Amino acid sequence: MKVIIGSDHAGFSVKERLKCFLAENNIETEDVGPYSEDSVDYPDYAKKVAKKVADNKELKGILICGSGTGMAMAANKIKGIRAAVGYDTYIAEMSRLHNDANVLCLREREFPYEKTKEIVDVWLKTPFSNDERHKRRIEKIE
Repeated sequence: MKVIIGSDHAGFSVKERLKCFLAENNIETEDVGPYSEDSVDYPDYAKKVAKKVADNKELKGILICGSGTGMAMAANKIKGIRAAVGYDTYIAEMSRLHNDANVLCLREREFPYEKTKEIVDVWLKTPFSNDERHKRRIEKIE
């Protein structure tokens, strides 16, 4: 499995920590930036991750900003992306199981890193159900 990861300045610290967590779990990552905590515009990094994931169905994406919401809004503008904001493990699981989410958006502000790791772990380990009703609904989104 390979994960394309990106953030803005508000999510930089968690991005750096998640890269280590993913490596410890034998998950390859590609970091599209930023590479410092200097202020950047989150839509630029959402687009970078989303385009790579949209172009290769084998990839997953993780985006981190202050709230996760801006990244999700920007990533979902790219055709083929189903980005979900993961505030807990239930949402992470359901976004994969029912919605086949291919990008997980996370928040850094006011959120414990241990919970973030749990959310990422559940999201990456949960497969899409392939139930006909869910496939039908996803087709309607597309």
